Amino acid sequence: MENYKLTWKKDGEPKRSGVAYDKPSAEDRKTRLEQEDGVTDVQITKVKPGE
Repeated sequence: MENYKLTWKKDGEPKRSGVAYDKPSAEDRKTRLEQEDGVTDVQITKVKPGE
């Protein structure tokens, strides 16, 4: 299984997901993050298991 994490900025402060997602879940989380106030630059990044 491929794993993905998200990075984004909340009010200009960099953030990173604490858990890894599969691709559909990462895309769903990205959509939800983009709807939050102050959130910008949401990116999905492929990571190795355990990262």
